Amino acid sequence: MPQKKHKPEEIVAKLRQVDVSVSQGQSVAEAVRSIGVTQFTYYRWRKEYGGLKTDQVKRLKEMEKENERLRKAVSDLTLEKLILREAAFGKLLSPARRRACVDHVRRKFSISERFACRVLSQHRSTQQKVPQGRADEDMLTADIVALASQYGRYGYRRIAALLRDAGWAVNVKRVERIWRREGLKVPQKQPKKSRLWLNDGSCIRLRPERPNHVWSYDFVESRTHDGRKFRMLNVIDEFTRECLAIRIDRKLNSAAVIDVLPDLFILRGVPGHVRSDNGPEFIAKAVRDWIAAVGAKTAFIEPGSPWENGYCESFNSKLRDELLNGEIFHSLAEARVVIEAWRVHYNTVWPHSSLSYRPPAPEAVLWPSRGSGSPPPQATALAPRPVMH
Repeated sequence: MPQKKHKPEEIVAKLRQVDVSVSQGQSVAEAVRSIGVTQFTYYRWRKEYGGLKTDQVKRLKEMEKENERLRKAVSDLTLEKLILREAAFGKLLSPARRRACVDHVRRKFSISERFACRVLSQHRSTQQKVPQGRADEDMLTADIVALASQYGRYGYRRIAALLRDAGWAVNVKRVERIWRREGLKVPQKQPKKSRLWLNDGSCIRLRPERPNHVWSYDFVESRTHDGRKFRMLNVIDEFTRECLAIRIDRKLNSAAVIDVLPDLFILRGVPGHVRSDNGPEFIAKAVRDWIAAVGAKTAFIEPGSPWENGYCESFNSKLRDELLNGEIFHSLAEARVVIEAWRVHYNTVWPHSSLSYRPPAPEAVLWPSRGSGSPPPQATALAPRPVMH
């Protein structure tokens, strides 16, 4: 038979009963037997409650409960602090990251799901709900990885543009989520350039207003596998961003510049201006006289200010970043073939951010009849869903 658990008030009453019996001449052993407990229990009671009255016992129990509550509160606050410190190494903005963090702190601190969700502000229904991915998630992920492998220097925005051109009805945010989940590298941001201010406070900007309004050209150097240098003369249309030509040879001088421009002028018409730096090949009297003779104007940038030729410099950086830094050319003929193929790809496929992620080729964009600046975004019909596997 289980022993009865006495309340503090009952214990105090029995102790007082023993005191009364002892005062009437009974022995302690007889008085203890009269209350139905052993002498060991009696002395334990006396040590804990001896000399107390009933109201004092109640107050003692209340204080013990309050102390226990305070200890638990301090313990919970300490544990919450540890949990928040454990979760403070990254932002928990998405439910998935909160769900993973809740599971982590539960394993580490052996706490309940309810407590962990309360500390990390995660709703329990969200924690317990199993995410249901879309049916085409795996196929889209495979296509994103395939495009990222093919175009290693493209960010997720250009990948999203290529996916939409291929027929995927997907927005940039979903592509970015998959991009980061797969651990794909986002290209580093380019440093910001300041405006072109002169000492007199004016700002000179020859802005292209239409196709064939302003062309720009510049030289880029690289090497074949045997260490020998070769030069590239890049000619672009600043309004359409199209690369009109890339002339490649071991040496290029002012005569080569004059040799490249006539063919382009015949095919596309004479531009209004030709922008370049102050290199000896461009400021040569023969080049300036020839350009003036056909009806075009030269626009030389300020010495030591390559950012004034920003369109061509931007193209040169893309050419070097996406092709020259990743290719080994064993001969000049191989360099010509590979670079020309890249130029065609740049004009017809490469999504340009300033053209609403459309290719730079003029036939790919509907140009406005008037006005200046970049062309407006163009709505395109989606093709059937692609199969890129």
